[in-house]
Amino acid sequence: MQKIWCYIPVIVLATGWLYLLVRSAPSIGSEDKLEFGFPQNLEELRRVAELLRLYSKTNLLYVIVLFSSAYVYKQMFSIPGSAVLNLLGGALFGVKHGLPLCCTLTAAGASLCYWLSHMFGAELVQSYFSRQLQKLRVKIEENSHQLVYYMLFLRVFPMTPNWLINLVSPVLGIPYGTFVFTAFLGLMPFNYLCVQAGEMLASLSSLNDLYSYSTLFKMAAMACVALAPTFVMKGKTKTNLE
Repeated sequence: MQKIWCYIPVIVLATGWLYLLVRSAPSIGSEDKLEFGFPQNLEELRRVAELLRLYSKTNLLYVIVLFSSAYVYKQMFSIPGSAVLNLLGGALFGVKHGLPLCCTLTAAGASLCYWLSHMFGAELVQSYFSRQLQKLRVKIEENSHQLVYYMLFLRVFPMTPNWLINLVSPVLGIPYGTFVFTAFLGLMPFNYLCVQAGEMLASLSSLNDLYSYSTLFKMAAMACVALAPTFVMKGKTKTNLE
């Protein structure tokens, strides 16, 4: 378990970087100041979005660096709440710029989580997630011949804990290329829904609106589409055998 302690300096450095960014927020002559921490509710999110919009008028680069650092931080350490940052991305940059940015940051943060788990976290994953690891190992072996489609399905399906997929993928031997491709593409639909909602942040009445039955149904339908090639290949294989 000694490798787990290697997480500590990484966490300290990453947290220190975020803290310094917040503390160095440009002065805009407003009494409202940026606070260290992530928005916990819709009102906090609206306040942060409005404050960052003001910052962006004089220092857009600072806003992009702060937003990107916070997003990657959440993904890298498997902290829930990326939907909130997708909303913020939509509010700050709109769908046109916010969606590609959020998808890129999703892949970047997931990649860092993948490599941290690969280098330091294998023992931790096996100790605390052994049951989930065993179930996923069986599924991965069953779908090894169509791994990309299966990983896309896991990413798109709304009930999949993506933070867990990021942690266990290197332990399960998922190739990094497959991992990062499916993270970027598979989470794009969810990112799009959140960024689009963020562009209309004022009309949201609750963060729970993101998880309506309609949204979950759309995500489940997309997941089924991702698995469609699997059934086609199985059908062809069966025909050839007959």
